[in-house]
Amino acid sequence: FLGVMPAYSAADDALATKLVTFYEHKKDSSVPSHQATVLLFDPTNGSLKAIMDGSVITAKRTAAVSAIATKLLMPAFAEVLCILGAGVQAYSHYDIFMELFTFKEVRIWNRTKEKAVKFANSVNGPMQVYSSAEEAVTGADVIVTVTMATTPILFGEWVKPGAHINAVGASRPDWRELDDELMRNSILFVDSREAALTESGDVILSGAEIFAELGEVVKGTKPALREKTTVFKSLGMAVEDTVAAKFVYDSWSAGN
Repeated sequence: FLGVMPAYSAADDALATKLVTFYEHKKDSSVPSHQATVLLFDPTNGSLKAIMDGSVITAKRTAAVSAIATKLLMPAFAEVLCILGAGVQAYSHYDIFMELFTFKEVRIWNRTKEKAVKFANSVNGPMQVYSSAEEAVTGADVIVTVTMATTPILFGEWVKPGAHINAVGASRPDWRELDDELMRNSILFVDSREAALTESGDVILSGAEIFAELGEVVKGTKPALREKTTVFKSLGMAVEDTVAAKFVYDSWSAGN
């Protein structure tokens, strides 16, 4: 797939588009499944201001949004973090979650165990590798799914009541990471209702009802319900790339 994600934010005086290629690698590859470039424009005249590494921006902004969702939705006393997947998004999520939160235990599972072991050996901090997803998520307070799964790898019967899940993978309408039981018995938050109802297999195929967009919780128009089991379905929005690119550009400009 080749995706084009344009956005303009008047509030941030930012105009950009992200070009992203997505290739489903049948075998483990040294080339990432997602590769991206961000073009940042001057909103006053349309001039191209910068060409930026969109893969880094995508990884960072996606993890940042998950961190916001987690801050708002996770249980009051969250001690155990579980990450399912060991790709680029696993690294970016681990970095920001370790920076913002104080988990006593961090677990990881990946379909290919060697990748999980490599991940655990490369990070600074405690990390326990699990051989099965069920063992990894049992008792976890916060779960992050960042896999290339096309069928469910996380099941409701495994999940601790009151846990919070950030579902980041399965970005196609026929792909799943979470099973029906988990989707239907959790309070569902999304980044965009429109996107979730057209792009997310977890939402579409389960028929789960969307309770709120994350932005509504940030603004205070919808409650967080952190005492419930919550799922944040993240698909990503172009405005996130645009605002992030502007932030990076402004920081770079200030340094020059």
